[in-house]
Amino acid sequence: MLNTLITHELRTIVLSPKFSLTFAVTSLLMLLSVAVGIAQYHDAVRQYETTTALTQQEMREARGWMSLNNTVLRAPDPMQIFVAGVNDDIGRISAVNSFRGIKLTHSTYSDDPVYAVFRFIDMAFIVSVVFSLLALLFTYDAVNGEAERGTLQLIFSNAVPRARYILGKFIGAWLGLIVPLCIPFMLSALLLIVWSVPMSPDHWLRLLTLYGTSILYVTVFIAAGILLSTATKRSSTSFLYSLVSWVCLVFIVPRAGATIAGQIVVIPTVAEVEAERDAFAKDRWARYEETLQTTWRSRNAPIESMTREDREAYREQHMWEWMEEDDRNRKQVQKDIDAFALSANEQQRNRKAEQERLAFALSRFSPASAYHLAAVNLAGTDITLKARYEDALNIYRPLFTAYKDKKQKESGGMGGIRIEVNTDTGVKIDTGREKGVLDISDMPRFEQPQRSFRDAAVPAMIDIGLLGFFSFAAFAGAFVRFLRYDVR
Repeated sequence: MLNTLITHELRTIVLSPKFSLTFAVTSLLMLLSVAVGIAQYHDAVRQYETTTALTQQEMREARGWMSLNNTVLRAPDPMQIFVAGVNDDIGRISAVNSFRGIKLTHSTYSDDPVYAVFRFIDMAFIVSVVFSLLALLFTYDAVNGEAERGTLQLIFSNAVPRARYILGKFIGAWLGLIVPLCIPFMLSALLLIVWSVPMSPDHWLRLLTLYGTSILYVTVFIAAGILLSTATKRSSTSFLYSLVSWVCLVFIVPRAGATIAGQIVVIPTVAEVEAERDAFAKDRWARYEETLQTTWRSRNAPIESMTREDREAYREQHMWEWMEEDDRNRKQVQKDIDAFALSANEQQRNRKAEQERLAFALSRFSPASAYHLAAVNLAGTDITLKARYEDALNIYRPLFTAYKDKKQKESGGMGGIRIEVNTDTGVKIDTGREKGVLDISDMPRFEQPQRSFRDAAVPAMIDIGLLGFFSFAAFAGAFVRFLRYDVR
């Protein structure tokens, strides 16, 4: 009997006039989205490789070790093809030197504002919006529609248990909607192979988990549609309730959660943090200059009563020691400024994290939010993407600075133009270019932060669990409602 009920529901969905059209359109939309994502990924890879090569060339052709500056780019990830997340919103490039703090700039949307106006429609968006709506459109009249047509009373004229009927409805609707959904999923994976997208085993595991999460998300709305069809007697009423519920769960609740969290937890703006950082830097350099003037006055005090020759001899004897001391003090000032900047950024990040946790907690009442959070975590394009790269850059920056200082000392100069006067050879002007290009083969390289399958799956588990709970709760509600449903 259960097989008969499943077959009946499956035939009702598949033979529906709207099924073929909606399946073809949504499948084409998903495949086009993946194809566009692959093209954008290859463009990003070419831009990354070209810019990296130009940066390496500029460093080799630098005037000297003192003027050596590095620029690090954020490497594209294949998972951004399916879930864009914040990938296009945050910067892709950061300068690495001893004078400026780490800051990612030049995001896709800042460089090409047209993409910000017409945002990229990725697979996660299609599943979240389009497939959830289709699930409701095919199930909102699963029970009350049959009651209106008279088939429900005919079915229960036989000895059919209500529990078996509602289970057959759910399984039949699930097979009728999920199996066709798997076809564009498989074709999308095939496009990755055809267009030579470099996917590691971790990438494939994350993609398969993303597919499974998408299926679980659509299951929530299948069960919700059946629940609404058992909660109302008329299909027109359940259709209206379905649309209102879909708008609230997919659009209103996620944004309301973020808005409420922003009002409860207030964080300082970027401009305020930068102004505080600049004020500290100006004050610290002013105190350094004041201390430097005092130090030089104390250094010059012993030589005021000396002859000119004695003063020059005294200065030559102590000049290198003084320069090293001044250099240490200057570096200490820069360290203090960097430490203050890191502390200010850390405080702002902690406040942001508190606001984000509250926003996510409130928005997770929506299955769409739970699915989106799980998807961006699995893809690695979640809200922590910027922090992961900036943390890695802050680890790399001291390594690069130490390498630069070491090479500068080994070269025996501070860079720039050096003038040497010799009685035998005359005047020699050295601009630092006579030695040829700089040898940076032993320079420490920035290692892109890697995200394993475990790193991506663990934070997504809570949202995947919520989707499972929503599915179970909706089906349980439909089951309980149908036990008291009037089949006449």
